[in-house]
Amino acid sequence: MHSNPWKSTLNRSVLLLAALFFSTATVAQTRPITTTIDVSKTGPPISKYIYGQFLEHIGGLVNNNIWAEMLDDRKFYYPITSNPPAEPAGPSWRRVALRHWVPIGADQFVTMDDKNPYVGEHSPLIALSATEVHGIQQSGLVVRKGRAYIGRVVLAGAPGQTVKVSLVWGDAPTDRQTVTIHKLSAIYSKFPLKFESQADADNGRFEIVGTGNGSFHIAAVSLMPANNLAGFRAEVIASLKQLHSGVYRFPGGNFVSGHEWRDAIGDPDKRPPIMDHVWNAVQPNDVGTDEFMALCQLLGVDAYITVNAGFGDAWSAAQLVEYVNGAITTPMGKLRASNGHPQPYNVKFWGVGNEPWGDWQLGFMPVAQFELKYNMFAKAMLAVDPTIKLIAPGAMPDDMTGAKQSKRLNGQIVPDYLSAGDWSGNLLAHCLDHIDLLSEHYYSRSNERTDLQSGEKVKIENQTLVEWERAPAAQVRVKYEHYQQYLKLIPGLKAKPVPISLDEWAYTGVPPNSYKVVPAYAWAFHEMFRHSDLYQLGAFTFATAMINESRTDAVLSPAGLLFKMYREHFGSIPVEVSGNSPQPKPIYPPGGDQPKVNPGSDTYPLDVSAAITADHKVLTFAVLNPSDSEQQLNVSIIGTKLARGGHLWRMAPSSVDATITVGEKPGVEIQEQAVESVPEILSVPPFSVSIYSFRVQ
Repeated sequence: MHSNPWKSTLNRSVLLLAALFFSTATVAQTRPITTTIDVSKTGPPISKYIYGQFLEHIGGLVNNNIWAEMLDDRKFYYPITSNPPAEPAGPSWRRVALRHWVPIGADQFVTMDDKNPYVGEHSPLIALSATEVHGIQQSGLVVRKGRAYIGRVVLAGAPGQTVKVSLVWGDAPTDRQTVTIHKLSAIYSKFPLKFESQADADNGRFEIVGTGNGSFHIAAVSLMPANNLAGFRAEVIASLKQLHSGVYRFPGGNFVSGHEWRDAIGDPDKRPPIMDHVWNAVQPNDVGTDEFMALCQLLGVDAYITVNAGFGDAWSAAQLVEYVNGAITTPMGKLRASNGHPQPYNVKFWGVGNEPWGDWQLGFMPVAQFELKYNMFAKAMLAVDPTIKLIAPGAMPDDMTGAKQSKRLNGQIVPDYLSAGDWSGNLLAHCLDHIDLLSEHYYSRSNERTDLQSGEKVKIENQTLVEWERAPAAQVRVKYEHYQQYLKLIPGLKAKPVPISLDEWAYTGVPPNSYKVVPAYAWAFHEMFRHSDLYQLGAFTFATAMINESRTDAVLSPAGLLFKMYREHFGSIPVEVSGNSPQPKPIYPPGGDQPKVNPGSDTYPLDVSAAITADHKVLTFAVLNPSDSEQQLNVSIIGTKLARGGHLWRMAPSSVDATITVGEKPGVEIQEQAVESVPEILSVPPFSVSIYSFRVQ
């Protein structure tokens, strides 16, 4: 076996850097760390959109986690038999197991009528008997004593038939409530339903049965808690509303590249259920454009809509813009009004496609072709509404390296700038006139990095907590570094700077609901604040990660508490922070998704960020300790005088793996206390995030 001199050199370099790392850590712990916050030196405002969220139809992420519908397959995509249907091929991203309808009575009494279906490919036809009940049922429903549930059922049958719809919460004959329907006709009709459970049940049941002669059709059925808000779960809305997120991105994500928006408007019971081949799950199309706009109104956020530039076309995208923003006198505005929404929504942010650079995406193509497509979409959409802001689907060398797409496109693991493997560079060079923001994505992978020699993900051995927490901020930093190169290479970019919309970002491979991500996300925020001119919109993957929920309750997750704390208490005009303890150099060679300079303030191992409020009346500063030991920090404030009396908000659980679970005492909370003044020495607990606030004199 031949030796690899590059590998030997790398090993020596890593050892030297490791020695430097531990030496620096020792210095940081044995001598005072000092920081100076200069309020006279300010940066561009931090956009409220940085705190935005992302939603995508991945299995039940929308339909189960935020939408209030309690019944699965309510429009009967699957045939109804006593044996559950085979699961779709490929990975499933459902958060809960799909519940199936089964016959009441023998299978032969339930058939699927595909000759004249109400919606989709077929509708259940129930053969009746004068002596026994026949119908269908679905179990696995969660109901609570004293709570009301409302819904509807769409039926067609013959006079003289009787249909009973029941909510069942136990095994006794009296453990049910029934709505009896007598007036069936050959024409499909909707019948309202209302129930009130008399007991708690985690495996409740919903039944639709009939008696009489002949047969009857069941077209669609729905059941929701009566306290739902415009179809959304009230407890989830209450939790998410606390975040004041600024903006929500919808409907994708990969899902959008196969999504037909017209299938998800109008009468929900007439919207066809479809198999989403991206995520291998049935989508009922119940949450479409109008529902998303209702969600944004409930949460008090702006909407960011992504159009289908995968299998979709420019004409359809322009029609969607007209449906959302057009006057009632336009064809699509008239259609929107007929669906109950006469006033235009006036959505400002519009994304043109999702990750068309990736070979997992429906409709992916080379960048030279997509440049033509993007400009076609832009012209068509702007012709409908010239005031909208267009967001182009970029991928800088970090994405193209980490996702191995540069290697696929031009054989380079790390693409040269403006080569076929540099998606963002090409879009900025050739579509700049039609780009208002550049969409960028990143997912830090726990305990993994990209090896720049092989292009493969490799495990990181013996990673310190500080470096683990640094990873998302490093991805924010590396995109900033790539952008600086674009400024040198693309002349028009200086005249028309294009800010970044970081509209998918998260840490993956971490146990759900773990506090461990909180310091990492705080560090990423700080790095965005340091480059507030560049990072002007964010959409975290996913909004549902902000909560921990059961089928009946919801609370903010540790990550949700962090977003809430910064949004409510951190200022919006960044101010300069300096210190006496620089961050160490990166451990790994720069390039691709590895930055040349580590993120963080000169307060290693701490990271400090500061900002004043928009009215310049309050100074806030955040102190992050990503290490597993207490640190001491000396803080000096210059450029202003602070009034006495302030506040401290802090997240500092006893364990870095602490969680928050519905119905249990939370292991993570935001602690608030009054502080008289900035302490001469701050004692910063391990893996904590603290925000201080003082009025300016």
